Amino acid sequence: MASVASFDITSTVDLQEVDNALNQARKEVAQRYDFKGARAEIEFKPADKTLVLTAGDRMKMEALWEIVQTRLVRRGVPIKNFKAPASEPAAGSTVRRVIPIQQGIPIEAAREIVKFIKDKKMKKVQASIQADQVRVTSPSKDELQLAMHALRDHDFGVALQFGNYR
Repeated sequence: MASVASFDITSTVDLQEVDNALNQARKEVAQRYDFKGARAEIEFKPADKTLVLTAGDRMKMEALWEIVQTRLVRRGVPIKNFKAPASEPAAGSTVRRVIPIQQGIPIEAAREIVKFIKDKKMKKVQASIQADQVRVTSPSKDELQLAMHALRDHDFGVALQFGNYR
């Protein structure tokens, strides 16, 4: 009987790196001239896995979100897992943006990954959804490498990490 090789596809965000990036962003906002005297807050709620940005107006909000994104990228945090909605009016004539952080692969993206692998018609490569991750199996490690390469080239709306390769 041939042994079966497999790997897992996950989509995780290191919350400690997010916190570090947000601390750097707060320092940059405090030092920037265009934010002097203006209201700009960055709040991180790790329990809810959300990020709350508050700014004095829409222009400051866009600049604040740009700073946060830059710091996250520099810390190696995948930006695709931050689904930024439009800003909403908040108290005190400010605007607020509540940004959820996606941990794990959403079921729609997992189904899309499984369908993508089946549509590629690779020999004996099978994909199965397991909670918030996808496991890909095949008797051929070469076919698994081809599947990984194809998955990296396609955009599923979340950052994919490949692990547990055996």
